[in-house]
Amino acid sequence: MNSPAESPPGAYQELAKANQALIEDFLRQLPSSGQLEFTGLMRTLASGSDAQREKLRSLQERLYRGHLALWGSLLGGASDTAGDDVGAGDHRFDAPEWSELPFFRYLRQAYLLNTRFLDELGEMADLDGHAKRRLQFVLRQFADAIAPTNFAATNPEVIKLASESRGESLSQGMKLLAADLARGRISMTDERAFEVGRNLAVTPGAVVLENEVMQLIQYAPSTDQVFERPLLIVPPFINKYYILDLQPENSFVRYCVEQGFTTFILSWRNIPPELGHLTWDDYVREGVLASLDAVRGITGAEQVGTLGFCVGGTLLATALAIMARTNDASVASLTLLASMLDFSETGDISVFVDREFVERAEREYRSGGLMPGSRLAATFATLRANDLVWHFVINNYLKGREPKPFDLLYWNADGANLPGRLYTYYLRNMYLENNLRIPGKLDSCDTPLDLGSIEVPAFVVATRDDHIVPWKTAHLSAALLGGRTEFVLGASGHVAGIVNPAAKNRRHYWTNAAVAPNPDAWFAGAAQQAGSWWAHWANWLRQKSGNKRPAPAALGNVRFPVIEPAPGRYVKEMLR
Repeated sequence: MNSPAESPPGAYQELAKANQALIEDFLRQLPSSGQLEFTGLMRTLASGSDAQREKLRSLQERLYRGHLALWGSLLGGASDTAGDDVGAGDHRFDAPEWSELPFFRYLRQAYLLNTRFLDELGEMADLDGHAKRRLQFVLRQFADAIAPTNFAATNPEVIKLASESRGESLSQGMKLLAADLARGRISMTDERAFEVGRNLAVTPGAVVLENEVMQLIQYAPSTDQVFERPLLIVPPFINKYYILDLQPENSFVRYCVEQGFTTFILSWRNIPPELGHLTWDDYVREGVLASLDAVRGITGAEQVGTLGFCVGGTLLATALAIMARTNDASVASLTLLASMLDFSETGDISVFVDREFVERAEREYRSGGLMPGSRLAATFATLRANDLVWHFVINNYLKGREPKPFDLLYWNADGANLPGRLYTYYLRNMYLENNLRIPGKLDSCDTPLDLGSIEVPAFVVATRDDHIVPWKTAHLSAALLGGRTEFVLGASGHVAGIVNPAAKNRRHYWTNAAVAPNPDAWFAGAAQQAGSWWAHWANWLRQKSGNKRPAPAALGNVRFPVIEPAPGRYVKEMLR
């Protein structure tokens, strides 16, 4: 056996092979091969108009001159730092070696020249909006993948650590890589630190309804009195519900209970193969509508407050439109968290969805089958590849460091399989054709849908840096509802902006009670508020929740008896 001091060359070679395989696998997950996009673009530009060919020639000349200058600086031993300001603020290059050592300074500057070249190529492309956006996305992902920080031999921090540890960091990195290959995904957190039911999803409660798509959890009150109108929460079915019930200090569910709201939440099932035929209507009927019936039956309340997060909000709005059509007035309020009803601008996720993609998925799932949660997770990771892919490649495999415990990332890796027909319905009718916003365009449960018929008061929350539900799209969605709507914009992103505990008083949010014709006008008149939007929302919901009454002494009732303690079985079913 080689000693640790003799192991780096072999480990470097193995890591180089692993890096290449990771990049190739990453690029295969993009909407189209990065190489095909690049070569096709160059061929198109080279055969374009005289003006376009001149632009390409000028751009190539600038790239050539830039590299020539860098080579001259490196070979001449000059300490010229021209161009060091390019890419300033890119934390991948925070290590001092990237600026202080000539070779690594050259690598950084050459890489930045190349990425700027790719950016300008994407801008030059004479393509329609969707095709151009997809091209720019793929070029950006390709540029991120080939960054010198992602390779052991060209990352000074990795080299330094390998030297100091006599190769032990590389050896440990190979072990972590082997473990992740066996697991089938990159580890983003120390998964040993968490367990659902032990330190995640521990708010006391019980499962009071169960069917093939979900379990309904009722939470035990923590106050002597509760509001007469309970709250039903509909989380996204792509991941597990406990994003809203993480640890006690950042649990939105616990916060709701502490405010005196009798709180229920759906725990969607990780669908097994035999249920791959389930549809969007099944989730509306057996998920939302069945839960509303149970909540009213358990509490005796005539009306219920409702809340939907992400695609859970889209599903909830579908159910409320059905209820409005049938004159069912049993919902008193609607809260939407980072949800889309209007899908006119869906951010970078739109580059994956075109007619060809949707039709191919429909053929694949025509007779049922499962959309693997792991595939969805990989797609979403590409939207923030430097944070959710390459950061962990560097930390775990190149530096040999185990990832730190982080509850949000543990939840992020705990996905769920979806029925294929549900998935393709959502793709076509929301992302591709944006049908839900058009009155009468869609039917659900044999009922025409009109979001404008939902006249209950609504509270719509978006987050400013959301890469999944762009905040301006969420603002457009709010305008589709027929009742009085309050729109609030939180700081941060899709998850961190929602899971922002009021007790920590972190971040900020914006409010504007005035009706604005568009998102920019709304923001221009908005006032920034310190802290979390949670307290602002709780004050709003109190006014919609009726009088107070003594808290129930027990959970469930004769019609809906307790099945098992929270968090229940469904949430513990892992991807397979």
